[in-house]
Amino acid sequence: MEKTSSRPAEFVEALAKGIAILESFDVAHPAMTLSEVARRASLSPAAARRSLLTLMELGYVGQKDKQFHLKPKIMALGSAFYFSARLDEVLQDDLREIVGRFGDASSVGTLDGEDVIYVAHYSVQRARRAAAVAGARYPAYATSMGRVLLAALPDDRLDAYLESYTPERLTSKTCTNRQALRAEIQVVRRDGYATTVDQLDYGITALAVPIRDMEGNTIAALNTSGYTGIVTPESLVSERLPALHEAASHIAHAISRYPVLQSVLRG
Repeated sequence: MEKTSSRPAEFVEALAKGIAILESFDVAHPAMTLSEVARRASLSPAAARRSLLTLMELGYVGQKDKQFHLKPKIMALGSAFYFSARLDEVLQDDLREIVGRFGDASSVGTLDGEDVIYVAHYSVQRARRAAAVAGARYPAYATSMGRVLLAALPDDRLDAYLESYTPERLTSKTCTNRQALRAEIQVVRRDGYATTVDQLDYGITALAVPIRDMEGNTIAALNTSGYTGIVTPESLVSERLPALHEAASHIAHAISRYPVLQSVLRG
């Protein structure tokens, strides 16, 4: 965990370390040893141990043999946000309507640093693929929603993102060349939507559009996705783009009635 000189004097380092540890667990790392947790959270083993013991005492982390894992109580933190921000009430109806009309899956996401975080998701898919559940986070460059959100950044922030971040090749089709990625994002800016094919995982073809507030600022993105080979970027654009724009506009108006949700999505 990096130390930043711009942090306020009131910044609580111990709390930040505990959160870094919670965020170090994911689908690829459901259980880890002390040294693995320390490495993924960028902490010393001693600091990681203190935080883990505290989280165990609070009921958020458990231990079996020499490996640590999250406990169900951690879900209370996410559900508190989910219900206080009224996510189900504001977003799910539109996602269900999109999926009911076209099948497949639909999500809403927002940008958090280098990643897109899925804040709502609805799907009729059952295949084994990258999990697009609420709370999942993926590299922004490799998702349709992420590219829409990157396209909405001011030039200086987009430049900083492209210069500081090294994209990882997640599939053989993942775009990892910065110049090519910049060109793709410029196309998204021009067209007002993004499409991706097998960028995040094999079998995922997706289309995304921005969700804008009443001032025209992009605060989130909405997508629809299907199986590569069954749908194509061209078919998604021709068959689903108008409906996706309509749903994004409806969601934007719904969000405007919920100040807390507006604040959350605007960052």
